Amino acid sequence: MQVDHVLDESSSVSSGVAFQTVCASLAEHLASRTYFVGHYLTIADLAVWGQLFSARQWDSIKKLPAHSNIVRWLDLCSMNETVAQITSEALANRPGAKRAVAQADKLERNPKSVGGKDTGGSFDIDLEGASEGNVVTRFPPEPSGYLHIGHAKAALLNQYFARHYKGKLIIRFDDTNPSKEKEEFVENILDDCKTLGLDQDVITYTSDSFPQILEIGTRLIKEGHMYIDDTPMEKMRDERINRIDSGARANTADTNLKLWQDMIEGNEKGLICAARFRMDMQNDNGALRDPVAFRCNLTPHHRTGTAFKVYPTYDCACPFVDSIEGVTHALRTSEYRDREAQYRWVQDMMGMRKVHIWDYSRLNFVYTTLSKRKLQWFVDQGHVERWDDPRFPTVQGMKRRGLQIEALKEFILMQGASRNVNLMEWEKLWTLNKRVIDPVCPRHVAIVDEGRVLLTLVNGPATPEVVSVPRHKKHPPAGTKSTTRMSQIWLEQVDAALLKVDEEITLMDWGNCIVRNVDFDQGGVVIGIIAELHLEGSVKSTKLKLTWLPKIEELVPLTLVDFDYLITKKKVEEDDVFADLVNPNSEVKTFTHGDANMRTLVKGEILQLERKGYFIVDEPFVSESSPVVLFLIPDGRTRSWGVSVAGPGK
Repeated sequence: MQVDHVLDESSSVSSGVAFQTVCASLAEHLASRTYFVGHYLTIADLAVWGQLFSARQWDSIKKLPAHSNIVRWLDLCSMNETVAQITSEALANRPGAKRAVAQADKLERNPKSVGGKDTGGSFDIDLEGASEGNVVTRFPPEPSGYLHIGHAKAALLNQYFARHYKGKLIIRFDDTNPSKEKEEFVENILDDCKTLGLDQDVITYTSDSFPQILEIGTRLIKEGHMYIDDTPMEKMRDERINRIDSGARANTADTNLKLWQDMIEGNEKGLICAARFRMDMQNDNGALRDPVAFRCNLTPHHRTGTAFKVYPTYDCACPFVDSIEGVTHALRTSEYRDREAQYRWVQDMMGMRKVHIWDYSRLNFVYTTLSKRKLQWFVDQGHVERWDDPRFPTVQGMKRRGLQIEALKEFILMQGASRNVNLMEWEKLWTLNKRVIDPVCPRHVAIVDEGRVLLTLVNGPATPEVVSVPRHKKHPPAGTKSTTRMSQIWLEQVDAALLKVDEEITLMDWGNCIVRNVDFDQGGVVIGIIAELHLEGSVKSTKLKLTWLPKIEELVPLTLVDFDYLITKKKVEEDDVFADLVNPNSEVKTFTHGDANMRTLVKGEILQLERKGYFIVDEPFVSESSPVVLFLIPDGRTRSWGVSVAGPGK
């Protein structure tokens, strides 16, 4: 389709004439394309976009599977903030143009809104007490795992506001639980921060403040704001739920100080105790019912070793360290909202400078857990090998699967600092990613090993001919690749089964040929094809345009790996038995051979296999006995297999 043709076609959308037929045609055209014409947004896209949102019929049929490509395209258009700038004089005098231009004007005023629906967040908020040069934010990861997409949002939001106000960004490791923390996690979190493009001003550790926090603990006991409790954990939990005072709440200051010393020493008595803030056991807010402030732990700390036997909880340490480090605004996910009063109480009792709190919605995705404890469970149980598994929502896992950090950052910044909590689909992120990789990634060819069919060209080259073709026809910097044309070539079984005698087909990057004979085995499976080159034939007139490979020894063995979700339930609830939700079939491998040029691919390189999708190289070519491993990169289209299609809990 050319621009003028699409503009004419768009008038059919608004007129209501054969509306579904027109939509079917548009969907078919978009099946293998990002935009209607070329690789970028044009007035053709804007015309159809405006007409669809003007058509009442669209709302009633847009959820049909046949129109999924149009929905994907509409979502992509709505994400592009330059749409407002692509209004065209060519649209001005066409039927329905006013509505299309009005939609563009609306998008210019609010680029996150399409069709009256909010599709993203905003940074248009006023941080209380913020002024240029006087804002300090902090990103406080616990070194008990790698960063995941939720952490990425927190990190980028903190950086955004620090830089917006020309202030300061702190990366602080909240290392208060030596049982879960490792130096490995510290190193990988720093790598992840670098990957995300964080330019922090300083890196700190909560453990640097342990001596001061312990001193404050002693003072709080003397002032009556903290007591030591040897109540068993389960009983303590029940008492908090039922608003029952612990017997230890009546301890004298001297008794508390003695037990506090037992905790500091980590002796037998101290190990069964916990220090609790004396707040309000009758408060409707459970976070204020005497929460634990310190616990004993004899596990060596990854930085301080065995210097300490008692450690502050996050709820105790965070308000203190935020204040002494000069943090002005603490950005926290809305799940901490009930703890805001607790945060302020701790700062009040400690006599610390106050810190402003801004909460925002955490990211939640379908068929996904962002709990580090549960992600660690997957590793411990052997369901995945490492934290960088491509099925994990970690920064390293997503990057290994082919997600470009540019797309991840754009996706997160689109969410803004919104407080609206949503269960998000992954397709939006992967659609953004496709927009980044499609215009530049090179194209290659692979043929599935199982059932591949030899096609013999009776008038093919007498000797093999090697020609050079572009790796990407619209992106010259991708370079060229060599293709061997010869009289015997491989086709995939699925393509061979479609061929009919005397049908003219196109061999991609070569030309046309006419099928003269198709041989089948007793089961009706194609086992051989005879054809005749017809290079003067028009490629525009053929229905089938097939990928192929020459019958040469230099073809590269490939293993193509596709992944499904690790979890079979769309939304995981707190009371779910997690082990029952594990997807036993989350990885599918296909064995193929690729063109000889793929010997030079390097780890992490992204490519498109013609008619198969986008892939990232996980293991490059080493030898004939060691296949190249390619991971399929999702492209934002609705999946045709896996738990999201037929699994339980949908």
